Amino acid sequence: MSRIAKKPIAIPEKTDVSYAAGVLTVKGPLGEIKKTFRPEIKVEVANKEIVLTPIRQSLDVLALWGTYASHIRNMIEGVHKAYEKKLIVEGIGFKSDVKGKELHLSLGFSHPVMRPIPEGLKVTAEKNVITISGIDSETVGQFTAQVRSLKKPEPYKGKGIRYSDEVIRRKQGKKSV
Repeated sequence: MSRIAKKPIAIPEKTDVSYAAGVLTVKGPLGEIKKTFRPEIKVEVANKEIVLTPIRQSLDVLALWGTYASHIRNMIEGVHKAYEKKLIVEGIGFKSDVKGKELHLSLGFSHPVMRPIPEGLKVTAEKNVITISGIDSETVGQFTAQVRSLKKPEPYKGKGIRYSDEVIRRKQGKKSV
């Protein structure tokens, strides 16, 4: 049983939540997010609260119950305060730049790496810090992970792309005799 989903989710001021035909729409000051939910979880929007109830008691439905509650909380939080993640690019000659709707990276390869920026995200690159922000938690996290996977930090010199709060455990190099 999900302890998270048992509690009703409060809808704050300046937020519109509607549920129709399996699609939950959350509108707030920063924008609008839509997400499709499976019919095994009943979603009720009434008097400034969202209540989730499972249709049947099976393992997969009970797992969805808590997951959907977390998704809805993230959607409500996202339309009020944008999610933000920062990446740090470390290494000699490693550069990042935003040109139009693309993120251009020089990561020591023989060619520049270009990543298209998804809709709804705001990306800025200053010196060696890439800041990714948006109202959808999943999109921000997914794009950040894709950019980081282009050149993961290595443990000897720490070169690569890492999260701003990530700590790289350093290894000792070759020992000289």
